[in-house]
Amino acid sequence: MTAYDMVIRGGTVVDGSGTDPFEADVAIAGGKIAAVGARLGAGRQEIDARGRIVTPGFVDIHTHYDGHVTWENRLQPSCYHGITTVVTGNCGVGFAPCRPQDHDDLIRMMAGVEDIPELVMAQGLPWNWESFADYLNAIDARQHDMDIAAHIPHSALRLYAMGQRALDDEPASLADVALMAQLTEEAMRAGAIGFATSRGIHQRSTDGHSIPSVQADEAELHGIGAAIARSGGGVFQLLSDFRFGIEEEIGLMRRIVERSGCPLSFTLHQRRSQPEAWRQVLGLLASANADGLPIRGQVIGRPSGVLLGFELSWNPFITCPSFAPIAELPFDRRIAALRDPDLRATLIAEEPVRDGKPGMFDTVSLTRTWDHLFALGDPPDYEPDPSTSLAARAARMGITPAELAYDLLVQGDGRSLLFLAAQDYEYGDLEVCRQLIEDPNTILGLGDAGAHCGIVCDASYSTWMLTHWTRDRKRGPKMPLAAAVRALTSETAEAVGFRDRGRIAAGYKADLNVIDYGALRLGQPHAAYTLPGGGKRIIQHAHGFDATIVAGEITYRDGQPTEALPGKLVRGPQAAPMA
Repeated sequence: MTAYDMVIRGGTVVDGSGTDPFEADVAIAGGKIAAVGARLGAGRQEIDARGRIVTPGFVDIHTHYDGHVTWENRLQPSCYHGITTVVTGNCGVGFAPCRPQDHDDLIRMMAGVEDIPELVMAQGLPWNWESFADYLNAIDARQHDMDIAAHIPHSALRLYAMGQRALDDEPASLADVALMAQLTEEAMRAGAIGFATSRGIHQRSTDGHSIPSVQADEAELHGIGAAIARSGGGVFQLLSDFRFGIEEEIGLMRRIVERSGCPLSFTLHQRRSQPEAWRQVLGLLASANADGLPIRGQVIGRPSGVLLGFELSWNPFITCPSFAPIAELPFDRRIAALRDPDLRATLIAEEPVRDGKPGMFDTVSLTRTWDHLFALGDPPDYEPDPSTSLAARAARMGITPAELAYDLLVQGDGRSLLFLAAQDYEYGDLEVCRQLIEDPNTILGLGDAGAHCGIVCDASYSTWMLTHWTRDRKRGPKMPLAAAVRALTSETAEAVGFRDRGRIAAGYKADLNVIDYGALRLGQPHAAYTLPGGGKRIIQHAHGFDATIVAGEITYRDGQPTEALPGKLVRGPQAAPMA
């Protein structure tokens, strides 16, 4: 007699709790884990997991799939890295609520802040919503390969409530705040999991203006926080550039949490300009949490980086005047032109031009910081030795870093990549990252999946956490496998109020990965023209995921999609299974 829908047989279970792995069968029935133990009964479908590890599905709480979830069913590249739940709406940018006349402004905001091409969004977004509830319903109406949850984004909310005055950087009136609070409460009751905002002055629309949320004062944030509390509670996500000071900004976060009761998380990096400031932040977080205020820094387990290449959006010569005539050529013609010795000599000799436009990135700095630029191999190494930087290599070779960069990028088929370790790598190794990810008051995030389509592919950080931190690291201490899995599953799930997933135990949602741990590795990132309108994004595959399972259905087998699309919209916090 068949007892279960599926049994994963004989694997090493890493259950998401942080306890030691153990060998067991995992049985699934009705989309949930039915039993975990030895010699369980038969399943209509069985997976032989002997020699494999079995983990909960990974929960990515910081993505920008706000548009993708409305136009596609498979969320790439997260789907290749064991992700089974994503959270969108981060950093205060998104597409709801919105009025028809605001579509273009919201597109410009997302393009400016998250580097998603405007054409992609203009062609891809169906705009079959106005309220945030409508937007959630539009997501819910599509089939997806993973579960999706959403924050209500502050800039869209502010534009809806204030119209042109939000774009003109005007302060919100009491009536404006009341309307934003009302809309937030409605969004929360419709299924938003929380509210997200940005206070980063460099986060700008493509027209050069700061996004509306940057101008919000503390009273506005408290008004919105009170609305979340009235709705029954949710989470608060925040990006800050700490321009008013670390103590001042953490003080603001404390007051938000005190008054709203919302757990709060915010972006935390080791910055090049203040390489030791993270220590002060962690100290203040320890004090806040000791006082009963749940405030956590979102961190990533590798350098926050930028990918450069002649097929990608950026390369070290993109700001040189002589690059402009070939920049928009089809790739084959562009790389053929770049192999001309005369153009090579011209581009290497030219000084890059700073255009002076306000924006989030200083393109020249990010494409020519030679001592933090590295050739990205296959498999990629995100903890490269400083002696392998372009600056160090060029010095040993007696050439300029620009010459070395050029020659590396045109070699082979011209699709070679360079990796800029932009943040979290000031001392040339990942020891700061290790301390950040192991701190009790931080959580994993910041993969920015769906964003920065032509320059970033940090969505693969879940695979990197397993391969590098628990198995392959040679330049410092490793992490226990159980700790890394917990950080990717139950910690992130519980941080956004999802207590129904992230663990392998009876009653929990049957979101799982079966992984050939010994063979697990990252592939090299590459450009794919699969966005609406033929838009480009960077995709990175992984080898070693035997199966990814969502709600008891196999969505990916050996890295390839099945026909199953069981992903659902997650509306609000989710209760833990009954004991």
